[in-house]
Amino acid sequence: MQPKPQSPDEQAPDEQAPVTHWALVALAMAMLLSSLGISIPNVALPTLADAFRTGLPQVQWVVLAYLLAITVLIVSAGRLGDIAGHRRVLCWGLAGFALASTLCAMAPTLPALVAARALQGAAGSILMGLTVALVRTSVSKERTGSAMGLLGTMSAIGTAAGPTLGGLLISGLGWRAIFAVMAPLALAGLVLAQRCLPADAQRGRVDHRAFDKPGTLVLALTLAAYALAVTAGNGAFHRRNLILLALVALGLALFVLIERRSPAPLVRLSAFRDPALNAALAMSALVSTVMMTTLVVGPFYLSRVLGHPAAVVGLVMSVGPAISALSGVPAGRLVDRFGANAVVIWGLAQMAVGAFALAGLPNMLGTAGYVLALAVLTPGYQLFQAANNTAVMMEVPQDRRGVISGVLSLARNLGLITGASAMGAVFTLASGSANPATAGTASVAHGMAVTFALAGGLALLGLVIALSGGAFNLERSGNTPPRRGGNS
Repeated sequence: MQPKPQSPDEQAPDEQAPVTHWALVALAMAMLLSSLGISIPNVALPTLADAFRTGLPQVQWVVLAYLLAITVLIVSAGRLGDIAGHRRVLCWGLAGFALASTLCAMAPTLPALVAARALQGAAGSILMGLTVALVRTSVSKERTGSAMGLLGTMSAIGTAAGPTLGGLLISGLGWRAIFAVMAPLALAGLVLAQRCLPADAQRGRVDHRAFDKPGTLVLALTLAAYALAVTAGNGAFHRRNLILLALVALGLALFVLIERRSPAPLVRLSAFRDPALNAALAMSALVSTVMMTTLVVGPFYLSRVLGHPAAVVGLVMSVGPAISALSGVPAGRLVDRFGANAVVIWGLAQMAVGAFALAGLPNMLGTAGYVLALAVLTPGYQLFQAANNTAVMMEVPQDRRGVISGVLSLARNLGLITGASAMGAVFTLASGSANPATAGTASVAHGMAVTFALAGGLALLGLVIALSGGAFNLERSGNTPPRRGGNS
């Protein structure tokens, strides 16, 4: 394998060292906003139900519209960045996020609010997809791991701070304030991005012929069908779920056919012949499923078995994101020091230990056992995320970074959606009750143990993939120079 000469965009970060700090601030703010958009409205659902005089199933679309828009559009957002320029499209995303946040705050009806949230999710897909893609042109190669760790920290801060900030704003200013507050933050990020991020290689007008419109449409419809298939029915499986899954299979087959014939495909199918990329995507989906399990199962266990009131449940649930926020940057530094390959394995092993601990320690030690297990699981997740993102993005060419970053984020989001549905169904089945909220304490405790034992198994499966030989190699970790000749 011959070492590749550095392209101008790969040399740019070293030449732009004085602005690297502010470039990272701009990327961190974009990641913070995309996460805040997910977490901040959840606390407002009861208030919105009262304000619009409707039920919880209707106001839940305020959350679902955002998540579905991100999941459906994130790959297309990455591809658009590859074509039009990563900085330019990120600025479009920040401007769109500010506009959508304003529209949310002004929404006169629930349907208008849901539509504005879908627009906000479309902008959020750009923020989530392109921040990772811009890291390689914004920082030097040896600091990539630290930058990825910082983005993980900002994502965790957004997740942790959303409910608290939302609660304070609703108490003082009403529900519209939780959306209005994001508009000036997005505008501040826009100013920083325009001034501090490295210029795009692309100049002039965008060639719209380079954008795969048929492939984008088919993929968006397929992902929407999948998201609806795994969320419809609240864990129960009905005929409509089967119909939607059949449409997913048909959509995937049609997408592959379109991509093979497209002169400018949205996703180059040849990329999936790379075992390292396939392994990274599979592990990302598995890990996201495990982490979603803590959000799905945790509240039932803490309230039903341990008897905590809602305020204490929220406090204990915030421990995970808080630990994640504190461990993100150190995780990135470990990647820079030891290499992505070693840290991926370390993180997955730690996650497996943490998941199995959640299956047993809370039933033995109560709240202390729950927090202790989270303190093992969450830093393992941050280690994996920083290392996995670094390993994937290190050697991706400039003109494919956006779409590969989008595919990586898509795998994570699909894992979150699948985890919310599948692991919730496992917990319901294991607890022996159609409604875990009213099940007995022994049933909920048993459901908790079974569900997290399965989550530990998923983490071990990820570890097996990492150790299988094709997942990563030291060359792709960016910490060992490529060897000449021979098999890697």
